[in-house]
This record gives sequence, structure tokens and C-alpha cells, in this order.
Amino acid sequence: MNPDASNKAIRITTPEGVSFAIPLATPIRRLFAVLIDLLTISFITNLVMTAFVAIGVVFADFGIALYFLATFIINLGYFIYLEWKMKGKTLGKKVMGIRVMDADGLRLQFSQIVIRNLMRAIDQLPLLYLVGGTTSVLNRKRKRLGDLVANTIVVRQEKVREPEWDQLQTGKYNSFRKLPHLAARLRQMSSPDETELALQAILRREDFTPEDRIELFAFLATHFRGYRVYPEETEIGLTDEQYIRNLVEVLFQRDSKKDAGVA
Repeated sequence: MNPDASNKAIRITTPEGVSFAIPLATPIRRLFAVLIDLLTISFITNLVMTAFVAIGVVFADFGIALYFLATFIINLGYFIYLEWKMKGKTLGKKVMGIRVMDADGLRLQFSQIVIRNLMRAIDQLPLLYLVGGTTSVLNRKRKRLGDLVANTIVVRQEKVREPEWDQLQTGKYNSFRKLPHLAARLRQMSSPDETELALQAILRREDFTPEDRIELFAFLATHFRGYRVYPEETEIGLTDEQYIRNLVEVLFQRDSKKDAGVA
């Protein structure tokens, strides 16, 4: 069974006017992801239940109430905590290569994660996510009720490929390469979609008109500078495009022994 059968993409335009296509997660991928998550939750719950058995022997009613409370917290907290800490992913989503993101391409907010997961109580009805599954099949953007209310979508995580370095390097010095610990921090803060967008902007820069090229790199530079990873002195004299070229190199090239870089 191909989990990407009937896969389709949607085009998102950011408030800054930058447009990009993202493949939606197929219902099959989402189903497998939730099954993995439910198995994980079941395993955690069984561990908790073992601990409550001893309590139930002495305080039967209290032990039962505590067990049901813990089960509710685990089921809800599992999704909320992991989707927040793992940038839209749970263990199941990570295995299946999908993640949750804001439907407008903005940064995913904690409130959105809470809302979409509170709606699981309805999406699961009457059994095996029938309401949520039916809604996502009928919806053009494959949104279940939780996604509709929270304004989120579930997308397929594209595997970031290694770029062809002859298209990136200019033989000039890259000051960012002298700060490898900051490069590691940048990789942690940047999502694969963000780094792939920066890479594609560099590789396809000749396809843009001069005006669009300036606007695109200004947007990307402003976005990545917002992470405040590199000190200002390392950016002196860099244009927006040069800044992104430097970032792309340190994001994708892991060999710190190479001294050649891009400006």
C-alpha cells in the first residue's frame, strides 16, 4: 500500500507575499501516525496503571478515580506536549514523515495545538476517528474538525536533500563557518521546510525577476535574522542574498574542515 497515493499539495502565500507549495499528508499516513501514537499512549497508560494497582488495593475508589484522571491527562498531554516540543510532530507523525503547521504558513502557536487536540474528543466519535476522518476526506485541505477550528493543516515532511555545492559556492570567505556551535543551534531552530525554502531560493535565484529576487531574499533574511543566532558583526557588509547563501552553506554542509565558503 502506497501511503502517498492521491497525494496533493496546497499553495501557501505568506503575509509578505512569498508563495510556496507544500504536499498535504495523505489520510493513510495520518491513520498510521495516529495508530502509532495510540499504541504509544497505551504503553504509557499500562505503566501508570501498574503503579495504581497498589493504590487501588488500599483505596479502591480513589485508585479508580486517579487512574481515569491520569488516563485523560496522558491522552491529551501526549499530543499537546509533543506537537509543541517537536514543532508539530508526535512520535507517530515523525515516523510517518508528517507534521502539523499553521494553515497560513505562520508560526504554529501553542493555542492552536491545544485547540486542535481538545477537538479530538469529537473527531474520535463514534469510533476510530470516524468523524475526523470523514471530515478530512471531504475537506479540500484534508482538515479534520480540530484543524478547521485551530486553522491548522497536516503536511508531508519533505526530506531535505544535499545540494549541489558548485551551484552555491563562490570561493569567498564565509564568516558563519567559524562559529559551528551557532550553526548547530540554527539547525535546531529552523524547520526542514524553512531550510528547504532557503535552499530553493538560492538554487533558483536566476529564475526570478530582479524585483522579485530582492523581495524574496529580503523576506528570508528578515525571517532568519529573527532567530538572532549570529552576532551582528558577522553580518557586516552582507546583502540579504549573501546572508542567505551563508546560512544555506552552514545549514547543509557539515564538514567543518573546509575553509572555502560563500560571502
